[in-house]
Parts: sequence; structure tokens; C-alpha cells
Amino acid sequence: MSDKGLLLSEKNIGQGEIFNQVESCEIGPTSARQRREEALQVRQNAALFQKNLPVPGHPCNGDESLFVNKIGNFSKGLLHNHLGEVNLNAYNDMIRALSTGNPEDFEFIPLGGATKLTSPQTAYAFELVGPDTHHLSMIPAPAFSSAWNASEMAELYWLALTRDVPFSEYDTNPTTLAAASELSGFSDFRGPKDNGVVTTGTLFRGNTPGDITGPYISQFLWKDIPYGATTIVQRYRTTVANVDYMTSYEDWLNTQNGFPSSTNQFDPTPRYIRNNRDLGEWNHRDFTFQGFLGACLILLSYGSAALAPSNPYLRSATQSGRSTFGAPHILDFVARATRAADMAAWYQKWLVHRRLRPEEFGGRVHNLLTGAANYPINQELLNSQAVEEVFKKFGTYLLPQAYAEGCPTHSAYPAGHACVAGAGVTMLKAFFKESFTIPNPVVADADGLSLLPYSGSALTVGGELNKLASNVGIGRNAAGVHWRSDGEGLKLGEAVAIGILQDYRQTYNENFNGFSFTKFDGTTIVI
Repeated sequence: MSDKGLLLSEKNIGQGEIFNQVESCEIGPTSARQRREEALQVRQNAALFQKNLPVPGHPCNGDESLFVNKIGNFSKGLLHNHLGEVNLNAYNDMIRALSTGNPEDFEFIPLGGATKLTSPQTAYAFELVGPDTHHLSMIPAPAFSSAWNASEMAELYWLALTRDVPFSEYDTNPTTLAAASELSGFSDFRGPKDNGVVTTGTLFRGNTPGDITGPYISQFLWKDIPYGATTIVQRYRTTVANVDYMTSYEDWLNTQNGFPSSTNQFDPTPRYIRNNRDLGEWNHRDFTFQGFLGACLILLSYGSAALAPSNPYLRSATQSGRSTFGAPHILDFVARATRAADMAAWYQKWLVHRRLRPEEFGGRVHNLLTGAANYPINQELLNSQAVEEVFKKFGTYLLPQAYAEGCPTHSAYPAGHACVAGAGVTMLKAFFKESFTIPNPVVADADGLSLLPYSGSALTVGGELNKLASNVGIGRNAAGVHWRSDGEGLKLGEAVAIGILQDYRQTYNENFNGFSFTKFDGTTIVI
């Protein structure tokens, strides 16, 4: 055996404390032994910081307790009667499994068809960086019978009726004009307004700073994406116009029981996102952090001028960032935050709210208005022009769906896409300069085949990132699978990202003054 082999053998046999110049060539301010203790302390401090935050409550809207027949709660995929009301034994078996968390109990939930429930056990998983999923709270979703809920359902009917209207024609199209006019009259509509009125300039947009500035679609969903040695042109496959799903009662009921009956039809021509059908289909096929990965790569291509002023390497004469405060750092944080946010969403979906999906509510509206059932739906919705227009076009009061299979088999509140968007965008705002103006902004033409120069108000990184978050969340509403208030997930995802940044704050060696950015509510946070 060589001398070196002997030394290594002795080390393995001993207590792990043998150090020899032949074996260890490290330099630096601490020994390996000291570093081990410091690493433990950093991890303990981060864990204690999260543990010592106040324990929140987890209120819900009370519909599950209020309605014995569970008409206000998600049940797609379970067995239903002819009204689309869930079989109570099946629902109770689902609640029992969720209550025990026993993996075996989930195997005995009786399904109505072939479609499985989507990952309910994610609700129990632990994340070791940032806040635990159970340590984050949300406001209750709108109640089934509320005026708030009625206004959101009316918006969804209008979204379905205007899916094929190009965003560039909102100011002149009769249907978008009617949508803005009617939504202005609802007593508790909470979408953005201009001087108290919904306009075609605020219609279907989000409520974050930057959402109503410039085009409906964020620059980060239109501009070319630098992708290593190639470039991604953001023309995407979309579905054909004027084809919607689950507009017949038979198809709707079959789908509630887990038997979707058709598939989407695709447009053979890839297009830039130019209307809500395109946006909904983009949201149908994206992977979790796709939009934020694209935005990150675009922002990195702008160079150091687009980095947040807090980046310590902007002040260095001899160094540049890489695994700390460089591209690998930012890309990693965007991806890891979105997974953690998705887990936080799944906890809320399965163990707290269990809110029904809009397609389920559409069945309630249909059965009420056709006299098949009696449900306490707010009269503002029942009297709306949107409901009347849907019936004229499709012959039912069901909510037309852009996806052939309708919504996924997990509950509505919060939207997973919104949570992921909140986390991904928050990470990007932490690392990039929010006031940086997007160079050479563009807008898609009415047929989605080309991009045209945009010459309106300046578009900033912060505003366009907020708009990206709203596009990703509200695009699912446009498809008919989510409610506007499901976008509260933006705030949940933001809280997840903030917690991750807090845990990592003490891990850097650089002279770093902390992350500083604007939250979705317009306030500034410093970490």
C-alpha cells in the first residue's frame, strides 16, 4: 500500500479527525471542523426563524359545513348523481383519507370513472427551505351564494364568449364592450377599474402594479428567448377558434364522473399569443416554471444594467457573480421557488378550502335555471346578460370550456399556476432591476403571425413581471378552469419565495445589503 493509501486508510479507521498536509490542501478563514459547526448553526438559525413565526389560522368560506349535499365543494372524479351532485359516501371517504393522511386510505376513495385525483398527498410533504406549507395562510374564497362569487362567474362567462377576440380589438368589439359594461354593474366585482368602472383597458386584467399599463400580454411571453446557442421564438401551438367543450349536459356530467369524451382540436399554424384562447392553451401545456425561466433568460441577456442595484458584484472591480448572484444562482432560485409554491398550493387546495371549480358551478346554474334543482345562487348572476348570451349560443347554461377535459382533478383555490407565478416572479424581482425599461417592446398583431413595435407608455421590468404573473394566473380563468379570486395564489407564492430568500440571506460571504423589491400589493420589502 502506498503512503497516501495508508493515510486514507488510517483516516477511515479512526475518528475522522486525522488531518495531514498530504490529504488536505484547503486554505481559508475556517478549518473543516469549524466550518461544520458554522454550517449547522446557519441551518438551525434558518429553521428556528421559520418555527418562531406566528402560527396562522386557516379560515375557509364555510360552504362545506353549510351545504349537506356539498354543492359548494370540489368533487370532480368522484361518483355523482344525475344533477352532478357528489355521492356523499364517496365524498366522505375522500375527507376521511385527507383527515388521516394515511396513504392506504387514499386507495379506497371510490372514483366515478377512469380519471384519478391529482396528488392529494403533496399536502403533507415537508420543504426544508423556506416556510412549511402549513405555516402559510390565505383569506377564505368567496362563498357559493355571495355577490362576489356571482361577479366572478359572470366574468368567466364573458371570458368564454370573448376567447377568440384579439386583445388588439378589445376597444371596438361589441362583446368585450358589453362585458366591460355589465361587470361594472356588479355590486362586488373586484377586478381592476378605471375611475370605478370596468373598461376595455382593464377588462380581464390583474390587480398588480403594471397590469393595466401597455398591452394585455407581458413582453416576456412575446419576445424571443435566448436559449444557449439557439433562440426560442415564442410562437406556440394553439387550438382552433370557436370550438368549446362541455356545453352539452351529457358531456358535462360524464366529465364530472371522470369520463372526458373528446380531445382538443389544434390550429396547424403556430402563433404569438393574441387572444385568450391562445393564452389559455399556453397555460394548458406549460411546465411549472416555463414562463419564469423564459423571463429570466431574457433579462439575463440585457446584461448588468438590468440587475438589481443590490447585486454585490456591480460594485466589484475584480469579480463577477456565478453560483452566488450570477446566472446559476438566479435560475436555480426561480425553479426551486416554484416547486415549493406548488406544494403550498396543494396544502391549501386539499386540506383547507376544497373550493368547487367553475365548471362545477356552471352545472349548478344550469340545473337551477332549467328547474331541475334549487340552489342559493346570487340573483345578480342569474339576471346577467352573460348567462343569457351563453344560453343563446350553446343552448345550455353550462360554462363553455377551452380544454376538452375541463379542469384538473384538484380543487380550485388557490390556483397552482398563480402560486407558481407568484414565487417565480418574486424571485426575478429580487435579482433584477424593477425600474429597468424593456428595450424595443412589441405587440402581437390580430392574427398572431407577427410582432409589431409598441410605442405606448414605457414598460418596466417590475410591471411586466407582475403582468406575466397575472397572465399565467388569469390565462387559466380564460380557459374556464379557475376563478379570479384563485389568483390570491400570487400572494401565497410570493410568501414562499420571500421565506426562501430569508433562509438563504445569511449564507453569502459577499458584502451584501439584502434583497429589496416591490410586493404585489405595492409595498417594498427588504430582506
